[in-house]
Amino acid sequence: MAGLASDGSNPDVSLLYDINGLAKAAPPWFDRVMGFVGEYGIMLAMALVVLWCWWSVRRRGTLADSVSAVTGLVWAPLAAGIALLVNIPIRGFVERPRPFRDHRGLEVLVEGKTDFSFVSDHATLAMALGVGLFVAHRRFGLAAIGLALAEGFARVYMGVHYPTDVIGGFALGTAVALLLAPLALALLTPVVSAVARSGRAARLVRSRRADAPRHPEAVGIPEPRIGGPATGTDHNDLAA
Repeated sequence: MAGLASDGSNPDVSLLYDINGLAKAAPPWFDRVMGFVGEYGIMLAMALVVLWCWWSVRRRGTLADSVSAVTGLVWAPLAAGIALLVNIPIRGFVERPRPFRDHRGLEVLVEGKTDFSFVSDHATLAMALGVGLFVAHRRFGLAAIGLALAEGFARVYMGVHYPTDVIGGFALGTAVALLLAPLALALLTPVVSAVARSGRAARLVRSRRADAPRHPEAVGIPEPRIGGPATGTDHNDLAA
């Protein structure tokens, strides 16, 4: 299977040249930015989205909502790690070389890629995180999935993966994050619930501010008043 996608008439190769051709036409500074973004930047952005989601769900909704969302957040990186482990035998079985080894004229933005190409680790990791985050919180999950799609485009733009490497990574990451989610959430929920009932570690699940009682005026509840027009009497009457 090492010759997979080696034919120049293959749509996979044609799309590779079309997308990577954008890199050849772009100014050098932009390619340097894309190289950093595709290798590190998008993954860093996804980590920040996960942290932002965690910070948000701890401070809103009920305790049960926080436990459910934090459980999903714990599952997201676990799903990404499992997907990467599953990819190890797949890459060894397919043994597809990097596209720049079989095709000339590609603009390669990252050096030192000597391992096999199918499937893309970056695409697998990004989509597993995105779908796992979607399980925890739809709005943040959609943002992470958007970043995962951008990661896939960047890998082809950089000349280090075929489009089907990226599609395979998306499929693998999605399958692991969704198919194993019911079992994973069933196992993780009691653990997160126990943390939520513990001491200081409970703040990993629920913000202290979210559970703090609010001032009555903050929720529109008037404070009790003694005397005055509302009661039809005043302090002098009470004193009398």
